[in-house]
Parts: sequence; structure tokens; C-alpha cells
Amino acid sequence: LSDLAPSRPPPKFFENLSGTGKAIGVLTSGGDAQGMNAAVRAVVRMGIYVKAKVYFVYEGYQGMVDGGDNIVEVSWESVSSILQVGGTVIGSARCKSFRTREGRLQAAYNLVQRGITNLCVIGGDGSLTGANLFREEWSGLLEELAQKGKIDEEAVKKYAYLNIVGMVGSIDNDFCGTDMTIGTDSALHRIIEVVDAIMTTAQSHQRTFVLEVMGRHCGYLALVSALACGADWVFIPEYPPEEGWEDSMCVKLSENRARKKRLNIIIVAEGAIDCHNKPITSEKVKDLVVQRLGFDTRVTILGHVQRGGTPSAFDRILASRMGVEAVLALLEATPATPACVVSLSGNQAVRLPLMECVQMVSFWQKANLYFENNLNTYKLLSHKKPDAELPKTNFNVAVLNVGAPAAGMNAAVRAAVRVGITEGHKMFAVIDGFEGFARGKIKEISWGDVGGWTGQGGSILGTKRTLPAKYLEKIADQMRTNNINALMVIGGFEAYESCLQLHEARSRFEEFCVPICVLPATISNNVPGTDFSIGADTALNAIVETCDRIKQSASGTKRRVFIIETMGGYCGYLANMGALAAGADAAYIFEEQFDIRELQANVEHLTEKMKTSIQRGLVLRNENCNENYTTDFIYQLYSEEGKGVFDCRKNVLGHMQQGGAPSPFDRNFGTKISAKAMQWISKKLKETYRKVFANTDDSVCLLGMRRRNLVFQPVAELKTETDFVHRIPKEQWWLKLRPLMKILAKYKTSYDVSDSGQLEHVAMHSPKEAETGAI
Repeated sequence: LSDLAPSRPPPKFFENLSGTGKAIGVLTSGGDAQGMNAAVRAVVRMGIYVKAKVYFVYEGYQGMVDGGDNIVEVSWESVSSILQVGGTVIGSARCKSFRTREGRLQAAYNLVQRGITNLCVIGGDGSLTGANLFREEWSGLLEELAQKGKIDEEAVKKYAYLNIVGMVGSIDNDFCGTDMTIGTDSALHRIIEVVDAIMTTAQSHQRTFVLEVMGRHCGYLALVSALACGADWVFIPEYPPEEGWEDSMCVKLSENRARKKRLNIIIVAEGAIDCHNKPITSEKVKDLVVQRLGFDTRVTILGHVQRGGTPSAFDRILASRMGVEAVLALLEATPATPACVVSLSGNQAVRLPLMECVQMVSFWQKANLYFENNLNTYKLLSHKKPDAELPKTNFNVAVLNVGAPAAGMNAAVRAAVRVGITEGHKMFAVIDGFEGFARGKIKEISWGDVGGWTGQGGSILGTKRTLPAKYLEKIADQMRTNNINALMVIGGFEAYESCLQLHEARSRFEEFCVPICVLPATISNNVPGTDFSIGADTALNAIVETCDRIKQSASGTKRRVFIIETMGGYCGYLANMGALAAGADAAYIFEEQFDIRELQANVEHLTEKMKTSIQRGLVLRNENCNENYTTDFIYQLYSEEGKGVFDCRKNVLGHMQQGGAPSPFDRNFGTKISAKAMQWISKKLKETYRKVFANTDDSVCLLGMRRRNLVFQPVAELKTETDFVHRIPKEQWWLKLRPLMKILAKYKTSYDVSDSGQLEHVAMHSPKEAETGAI
């Protein structure tokens, strides 16, 4: 599909991988995590789609040991309406008996009785280790069952091998081999929702809040939450604070209050320890602040709130992709295939040997370079060095927003300003984009000016869609007047086009011969050179939340289909990914042309659906997917064709998709790529200056996520990858996921599995590589 190079072998489709005769059991084990149900749903529907039998194993390993009604064959409808439900509908339980051979013997007997020789296990490292042991013992267990007369020799031969595929469900993100585990993003949503709520009351009363979050052995949630909300201090088990941390923390809190900051936030992981291995508790931190500083201090322990609630759009898509990949892995498995884990690397689903991952977990927790990168970024942005200790470069760097507002822009500006000041530059804010630039709306911006910006939606600097072409002379004058030596442009397609125009104008204006970096920030996710843009995740969550409410309404009234229009210009990212995350029946996008026959087929599909127990429908439409098949036209067509079977409603979501507080992903993505971009600008400024840049394309770059890496790409080179008429990249990675949405909605389609089936090995990354992952 979209990212297949001509030199690659022809696509391989899953139609060749028949699951006929195969039986797959799916279970969830260990602690629950939001998104587990999305994974269960994907396993069931993909399994049934490839003609395999799929069984629920209720209550995890306990249900497997107990057998009976705990192992039940399921249908397509069995997993309806569970996508948006937190926890796990098939239950999870600790099981002591499965740890014994007798327990595993009974579990093997129960599986053989139903012909199950393929297991999909969703849980943590303990659950997956247990599954691997079960697999290793399988043939011996069957022989023992035969000796006891419980099964015959034919069954021993027929069910000789057990295949295992794992998916990691854990809010702690504490498993080696994957950037994100199922449930982590949703847990961050719960934490950030609480922090945002607490901030308003804390500011009212000038209070200090100590928040305790989960993480007995892993501080990921605490650290990333601290990055996302700009916390004053964070305690995590991996990095105990140095001796005398009490004094350092109190000095920091006092300095912040002296700078008129009305609140302090301290985040404590439940497993935090000091350098003597003694616990650092939230109560201990509170008592310290009260005794030393006399600040009004409160403690909030989030507890199991972090495990609850609706899964985020990210977790639903991640779990759905993993579930489908798990079924493909089971279909392709042979007796020689090791048990594997389906993981996420960048935006790629990969398979890794299960035991390699488990064995690396302990080492990974002690030497996790992703943690180190997050921690260094946090330290860089949260602690300002005294002016006397800061270097002085005599460079002035300007930051501006261009295009439509996108949640996360302010987090990116904050990171740019603070890293720039730390690097020794003077930082300038440009108000209202290039239009404001031309009018001289430029002011120096300080460290304290951007405090509290991470949680603010929209663009505090102000943003316009105006391109610089008609203001080039005035902008050059302003750059000369203010002695601007570098530009950071944060925005969408207009930001990319603007920097192309500045690059092309260098021969006429030497003022533009400076380092320029573009950070992609748009809800449409239509910027060439990046798989993800700041703001798209927040918009996706807004769409999915609305779809959940609409589905609930449709379920209550029965026999109702909703047509929902999303934004995105000509880019179908929001419509397609929103449909995948919300469990929609269809999504119309510009990139995949459709005609009246497809519309009619979709109506017939929904008509058939109304005869089942799932009597509701959801259809998403990208705003510019077709000039003639408008939202009104599709609504009227569905209304007319569905008469007597279902009625129809329509919703245009509009600018609500651009609003709201940024999601944890957008806050962290914006913060981290902005910090990296500012370090790139500093490097370029130190290497050369002014006229040397005139003929170098690599001094005007866009920083984007490509597959598994953050990459600086010259904007001039991205021109060949761009459809300027429709303002989209010519190739878009997410189109490969489009068949998943159709498969999970019960449509016949072809799914390219050319990138699947490659069992990789776990590799530790260098610090440089680590900067690209675990966003």
C-alpha cells in the first residue's frame, strides 16, 4: 500500500492465511488496563474473519484451570459495545493453582477438550512468563493426560503444539520491547485530568499539592505526568534524589513562589525511594513542605482512578492493531516459532520473542535510556539556572505559530523558550504569525512568561493562516531590526509552506539565511515529513468522546444511524482513525475515492446489521472527501434507503475538534520535539552564521516522526512528497490501517501483511536513539 517501495516484493495478503479449523483462546490476566477490551474485540473479530473459532477464557488463568462455563465460544456480536469500556469484560484474576503443574495439567485438559491450541494472552510480564512455561510444558502435559486416560493418542498428535502470542496490558509502561503498553496513555489521561482540575483550586488559594500516582517499581507515569503538567518536582523509583534533596526542593518551591507562581505541584510515584533505599511518601513530602516553608499543602492519592474510565483513542487504536497482529502471528506460527509479544515501535507494530523481552525487563528498568531522556528533558524545563551560570551566545531566536490553532502548541512554545534560554539565547515571541511579524509584533519572552502553558489549549501567541510571501520585505526588515538569528515555526501545512517561501527568498533577502525549523502542529495531521502532528491526538480524542456519546444515544433509541462530519481538509486521518477508535461502520475519505455503489453497499450492510442485536450505526465523513457526496447528501441517501429499517441523524463536529486542553500525548510530543528542535538550532548557530546558510538546504528543516525515528528533513526535499493542490503528503502511513477499520466492521477487504511476520530481536538503544522513542 502507501509505503511499499517499487523494489519490494509484491504485497502479501492475509487471504492466504486461512484460519479454518484453528481455535483461538483469548484471556486477560494480572492487573486490568484500559484498552484491554479493544484488544479482545480485535482478536475475536479478526479470528472470526479468517474463519477460526474464538473462545473467551473468563477470569484469566483461573478460568482456564476451572474450565466449564469459563471457556466459551463467542460470536461477532459478543464483543459489540465493549470498545469504549474500561477494564476487561472477560475478567482477570490472580491464580495460584496455575503456578503448579497440577493446575497447568487441568488447564491443558480444558483447552484440548475444545481444540484450542492457540492462545492470545493480554497481561503483564508475569502473565506472559506463565504462558511461555505452559507452552514449553504442553507436549509433556498432553502425554501425562494420555497416560491418565483423559485423552487418547489421536488427541496428543492432533493438538501436539501450543502457540502463544502476548500483548502487554499495563498502565505502568514497564515492559521491555514496546514504546507504549496498552493502558498507559489512558492512565496518563486520568492523571492529567486530575492535575488540571487541582491547578485551578490550588491557584485560588496559593496552595502546594502533592500528588501520588501509581508505579511501585516504574516511575513512567509520574515522570511523564510531571513533563505534561510542568510539575515543580517529581520523585520516581528509578532515580532516587541525591543527598540533601530536601533543601534543594524547598529552595526551588520558594523561588517559584517568589516569582509570583501561585501554586506548586509535586508528583510522587508510590514506589519512590531516597538514595538510602528508604521510601519517600506523599505524606513525608507534605510534612516537609509544611515544616520548612509553612505553605498550605494538600495530598491527593489518585489510586485506582488511574486504572479506570474510558480508554483513550491512542489505546483503542494501539490495542486494535495489536489484536489483529496477534491473530496474524498465530495463523503464521509453526512448532518452531517461539512465543512472541506484539509490540509498538514508533508507529510500527512489531513481533518480539516473549522471553527475550521478559529477560530484559529487569535490566531495562535499571538502565532505561528512554527514562533518562525524559528525565533530562524534565530537568531542563523545570529548573532555571541562575543568570550568572547561563552561557551568553548573543543569538536572538524567534518563535511563532502559523496556521490554525492546535492543542499542544503552547507546550511546544514553552519548551522552545526555556531550552533557548538555557542554551544562552535571547528568546523572542512573534504575535499573530507572519502577519504580526510584518507589523513588528515581536517581544522578548522570559522563562517565567511561559509558566503554566503546557495545559493551555489553542495558541497563546496567536496564530494566522497568512503566508509570508506578500510581506517578505517587511519581515526581513523586522528580522534585521530585532537582529533575529534563527526561527522556530510551529504550525500546520501553512507553516511548512511558509518556510519553503522563506527558503526560496534567500537569494533576495540575506536576513532569511538563518537556521529555520518547522514543528508540525495541526489537528489534520497533513504535514509532509511526519507521521504525527502536535494537536492531532487531542482532536482524535474529542471525536471519539463525541462518538461514544452518540453511540450510547443510538443504542438507547435502537435502529438509528448517525452520520458524523470531521475536520481535516482533504486529509482523512481524523475520519479514518476516529472510525477505528470509535468502532464505526464506515469512514469516507478523500484518499480512497468512493461512488454511489459503495454508498449503496454501506446502506445494505447497515440494513443487515439492524437484523442483529447491534441495532445502531456510525458513519464518519471527512469534510472534503467528495465535492458532490456531501454530508447532507449522504444523510438524505441513508434516510431514504433506510426507510422502515432505520432512521438517520447527522452531526457536524466543527471547531470543537480544535479546542480543549491538550492530551498527554500532545503535551509530551510538543515538549520533546520542541526541545530537540531548539538544540538543533543552537548547533546550527554555533557551526556557521548568516551567509554560509544561503545555499544550504539543511538549514531549513522540518522535524517529524518517521516510522520509528525523529528526523530533521530539509523542507526543499519534502516538496517532491507533497500534493500542494490538496495540501496533503502523497503517501500516508495510516492508509495501511484503513482495512483494519473495515475488517472490524465486518466488511470484506484485503489487508496487506507484507510488513508483518518479521520476528525481530530486542535491542537496547543508544542515548541518541532513545530520544526518538517512548513519547
